Amino acid sequence: MATQTINGTCHHDCPDSCGWTVTVTVNDGDGDATAASPVAVKLRGNPDHPYSQGELCPKVNRFLDRVYSPDRVLHPLKRVGPKGSGEFEQISWNQALTEIAEQLHSVIDTHGAEAVLPFSDAGNQSLLAMTGLSGRLFGQMGASKLTRAICGVTVGAGMSMTNGTGRGMDALELVHSKLIILWATNTRLTNRHLWPTIEKARADGARLVVIDPIRTMTADAIDEDRGDLFIQPLPGTDIAMMLAMMHVIIRDGLTDEDWIAEHTLGYDELRESVSDWSPESAAKITGIEASVIEQLAIDYATVRPAAIRSLIGAEHHENGAMFFRTLACLPALTGAWAERGGGIAKSVGSYSEDLVDSAFIRLDLEQVEGRPEPRTLNMSRLGDILTSPTAAEGDGPAVHALIVWNCNPLVTVPNAEATRQGLERDDLFTVVHEQFLTDTAQYADIVLPATTQIESDDVVFPWGHLWIGWNSAAIDPVGESCSNTELFRRLATAMGYTEPALFDDDSTLIEQALPSVDLDELRRVGWVRAPYPEDGRPFGDGTFETPSGRVEFVSERLENIGQPRLPTFVAPNEGPGGNSELLAKYPLQLLTPKQHTRFLNSTYSQLPKHGPAEGEPFVELDAEDAAVRELGDGATARVWNDRASVTLPVRISERLRPGVVAIPFGWWRHQHPDGQSANSLTNDTLTEWGGGVAYTDTLVQIEPLLN
Repeated sequence: MATQTINGTCHHDCPDSCGWTVTVTVNDGDGDATAASPVAVKLRGNPDHPYSQGELCPKVNRFLDRVYSPDRVLHPLKRVGPKGSGEFEQISWNQALTEIAEQLHSVIDTHGAEAVLPFSDAGNQSLLAMTGLSGRLFGQMGASKLTRAICGVTVGAGMSMTNGTGRGMDALELVHSKLIILWATNTRLTNRHLWPTIEKARADGARLVVIDPIRTMTADAIDEDRGDLFIQPLPGTDIAMMLAMMHVIIRDGLTDEDWIAEHTLGYDELRESVSDWSPESAAKITGIEASVIEQLAIDYATVRPAAIRSLIGAEHHENGAMFFRTLACLPALTGAWAERGGGIAKSVGSYSEDLVDSAFIRLDLEQVEGRPEPRTLNMSRLGDILTSPTAAEGDGPAVHALIVWNCNPLVTVPNAEATRQGLERDDLFTVVHEQFLTDTAQYADIVLPATTQIESDDVVFPWGHLWIGWNSAAIDPVGESCSNTELFRRLATAMGYTEPALFDDDSTLIEQALPSVDLDELRRVGWVRAPYPEDGRPFGDGTFETPSGRVEFVSERLENIGQPRLPTFVAPNEGPGGNSELLAKYPLQLLTPKQHTRFLNSTYSQLPKHGPAEGEPFVELDAEDAAVRELGDGATARVWNDRASVTLPVRISERLRPGVVAIPFGWWRHQHPDGQSANSLTNDTLTEWGGGVAYTDTLVQIEPLLN
């Protein structure tokens, strides 16, 4: 028995992209050519990884339970019962591919290629798994395109209207900051490997401010005795607080006038526009005392260097793009970008993505010459797309074939009941490439077995740090599972396509994508660092990527798309200050936070050592709201709005303000008492620009469940 250790990189949609090592054993068979394949016996954090430094989260620590789960899909399956019943029979790959090709050709011949919708997300955010060959295959087919903007894209779209780019400072530069504002991000849970950097800065005298509508475990880490602060605004009102901060900074002469004069555009208009945004006016909207807003503004402008850390949580409002557009104005007022440790830290994925050859990207999205560009559909509106005769957006056919990989949309997409209704259609042919029979897979006509990360080579582009990670296959594919790229090669053959680019192997694809990267070094070391300014200042020279080359307090580009040219607060329609009739009917704001340590998004909650260890789904509310509704802790309640009704046990806590309730996100439908989920209730209204979606602008009512 031989033992070997193989390096890899976690693939999950998480900012940390940790390095790991897999220990495998191989029965050498004493020279027997039929010796068994390698078996993974241990997976641990790689202590040499420059960011994660050997620590893995509780989810990935048990990754081998996932790889070798008895519930894993290991063979192609064909539905034999009603959609949603989970009744399947095993078939061969040849049978599966033949039926898929026949069904797709039938849909294309009858309705046109746009009636085929490829649907994927970042369930595996590695280069090949996420980009690979899918665009080439569906581009050859002429299928509808998908806007994958459910998370992250709106952040960049908002910031780019101020800075010309979504780039920010490397979060590890927070070690140089003296004031760190964690705005709408639960760092200790969802970005845990950054926390030691923050603690190092605090040990060196930095103060911490946490701004969040829910008292998270990160908020619990504040120390008021050393000047830390927790601020808990009402959901969707943060922009009002930012405008009031600008008002105070300008009113009190705390701006960096020289930096503003040299590096910004539209300052006079901004100053005029925020002149009425006193802390008192913002207090009425946010629920935060005016004195707290005023002191935050003063501290932000005078404690130097000051940094703001935010990720994607705040984009999930109707004003989500404006949140980040407005946030990006704050460091420009104080000249924070001129200092190491000053500015805004969010995703740094663009630094590593710049290394991907543009020709590879173009090839991935290439269409057949002479054919009109296919329509593009927004993934956040999947329910409307699947239940509309024109796929919800403009002209074109209804979707009659859905190909799903890298995601579980029935749990992760808002307004989930509409998606379920669409998946039930008899005239919709659905294929799901998956590792387990997820909620979405239960509705598939064909389920295909997918590999896990330790079963294929790939490259991981992190968005929370700068080290691009190599992932080596540690074991052979389990059962008859295959990677995403291998699936699309097989499907291209079944469809009768002959374009050579559809059949490039994985090594060729990686070489095409990364011609400027030393791939030998990447494989040998396990990571390479993306280029980043040596002095730690992404805009140290004061040059920005806007049309003017300056920070644009005034944006003509926004005006050209019908949006306000200046930072502006507009209350979400589904919330306080919005539709008064809707608020009267549904007076509670619903949050759907990620708060579990043992599962991520909709992944792992079905595994025995993960979901059950977290308990069960529940609705959490403040004691005041519970008392009005005569609800006690542990009672069963009905949570409902016009989209759905969800039955849940009640948990009363002090983490939420009155008027705000929470249902944790990520549980599967069978784990809820009535088969509904958090996203059965959520709002699928799109953000004002950027293509994101307003999950967190969701109003509900709660009442005791009557027997």
